[in-house]
Amino acid sequence: MDAGLTLTTNMILVFALLAFTVLMLVLEWIRADLVALLVIVVIGITRLLPVEQLFDGFAGNAVISLIAVMIMGAGLDRTGVLNKAASFILRLAGGVEARVSLLINAMVGGLSSVIQSQALSALFLPVVSRVSARTGLPLKRLLLPMACMILCGTNTTMISNSPLILLNDLIASANRNLPPGAQTIQTFSLFAIAPIGIPLLLAGIAFFALFTRKLFPADDDERQKVTPGRTETYFAETYGIDGDVAELIVTTDSPLVGMSVNEVEQLRGAPLILALKTGNEARLAPPGDQMIWVGSVLGVLGKREAVADFANNQLCLVQTRLRNFADLFNPSRAGIAEAVIPPNSRWIKKEIGELRLRKNSGISVLAINRGDQVFREDVRKVSLRAGDTIVLHGFWRDLAQTAESHDFVVVTDYPKEEHRPAKIWHATAFFALAMGLGLFTDLKLSIAMLAGAVGMLLSGVLNMDEAYGAINWKTIFTLACLIPLGWAMDSTGAAAWLAQEVLAYLGSWPQWGLQAVVAVLALLFAQVVSNVGAAVMMVPMAINVALASGGNPAVYALIVAISTSNTFIMPSANPVIMIVAGPGGYRRRDFLRVGVPLTVLMLVVLLVAVNLAFNR
Repeated sequence: MDAGLTLTTNMILVFALLAFTVLMLVLEWIRADLVALLVIVVIGITRLLPVEQLFDGFAGNAVISLIAVMIMGAGLDRTGVLNKAASFILRLAGGVEARVSLLINAMVGGLSSVIQSQALSALFLPVVSRVSARTGLPLKRLLLPMACMILCGTNTTMISNSPLILLNDLIASANRNLPPGAQTIQTFSLFAIAPIGIPLLLAGIAFFALFTRKLFPADDDERQKVTPGRTETYFAETYGIDGDVAELIVTTDSPLVGMSVNEVEQLRGAPLILALKTGNEARLAPPGDQMIWVGSVLGVLGKREAVADFANNQLCLVQTRLRNFADLFNPSRAGIAEAVIPPNSRWIKKEIGELRLRKNSGISVLAINRGDQVFREDVRKVSLRAGDTIVLHGFWRDLAQTAESHDFVVVTDYPKEEHRPAKIWHATAFFALAMGLGLFTDLKLSIAMLAGAVGMLLSGVLNMDEAYGAINWKTIFTLACLIPLGWAMDSTGAAAWLAQEVLAYLGSWPQWGLQAVVAVLALLFAQVVSNVGAAVMMVPMAINVALASGGNPAVYALIVAISTSNTFIMPSANPVIMIVAGPGGYRRRDFLRVGVPLTVLMLVVLLVAVNLAFNR
């Protein structure tokens, strides 16, 4: 790096674009994937990168690897691998809380080294809920440690989280812009970072083994006497959803005649309307605009006295014995479920009414939980946020089909269709093949992972439509479009100039001190923008700091990638933490109580392990 590097117009453009990206990701005025698309358009218009390189991110090693990993994760789930994991935990733990927690943390930590972190969190949420329900252990003591261990375990391989998947592409970009005479920076193989990831995972497991009860004392758990979604008592205590299912027959004199379902739901004292039969047609989750006529039968849920009062006021006949809806309300076919809105959901910022779930999916939304606030009245007008927990009622079949969109993650254990337990050995064999190719051959990681994904498709573990559904396209587009921003920082010299300015103040610091500064900066950036965005911004600068100070640029880049992944303090900073925030009933103080000491511990272990493993 030149000692007298001066600020150029292209550098200023890159910094302006970087500042805009950070601002938009923090304020969330525009969706993250749309921000990323805008970034790539601006880079093309301003010629910060050659046009022929602009869209290389979409075909890059990082993006293809991530797509393949998502498909393989769906294949493992479809064949019931994770269900067997839950049974194994229960059998081995024997109901002892410390043992259950330790086994869950160790299992998810190990699995997260080979399954993409956000997908694993969504897949394992029902598993842990099931373990909690069967053992009676507080879910609050299981979910957040599980999420943190997923994040720690992702640092064992190069395929589990987006910053590490992206890292080799950013290093390759840096190699194209190295100053004359500089040595080429080596990229990382599949398990090259295991000497750092394993100590991080073990430190995290030990942290929760020693301090879980202190982090979540008994008085915090007293409010959570029953685990989510498995008993009527839970829904009654948490959401006020209780009572019995009854049938209301609309008589000739009833004022309900000619009203729509929406209008009936607005009436004072109206019970939850779960089903409607008009003529010979009966259905769950009737659309809000469906009309009610003489002889219509409403399937409602509520306390017996309240239902009787409503029926008396509206001149309806009450039948507590189900004659019309016995088949529809069969627990093996339908029921109440609890689900969480993940950060990548398309439902975020949309009102329940806009989604038209009853008409399009046959699902009713009964209540919404947001932190300490529960919405029961007029839920149609509630605008959804990431981390909201929603209570749904419908056919299990419809719930499973709607869940394939990945707009919500079902917490409740319910009968799912289209599982293929007969294909479990096909799934595990092709997954092992992908790992073997990545570890023992010189194939690119993308080819190795794609070989496993294609093998699952050819063997019938998944079909192509299911594979498309397994891919989180928002993550893919965000990753592919932000990669050129990192390239632009390298090619324009912006990263080198920034490193020069940093070293003007910190040039006399030892290597471990500079590494600590880089790690802390990466952590801070990751708290306010996505981990991908933080990695894109920080890796080029870290590499240039290393080159200018005589450090190992690969080590500095790795420190950034791992630091941006270990974001435990703010749930909004990491989708893995966000997914468990609602079901676990956590408050901000819980994340601070866990996240601050765990972050410090991970930072110390990271710096020690990196210098021991890569000290030359």
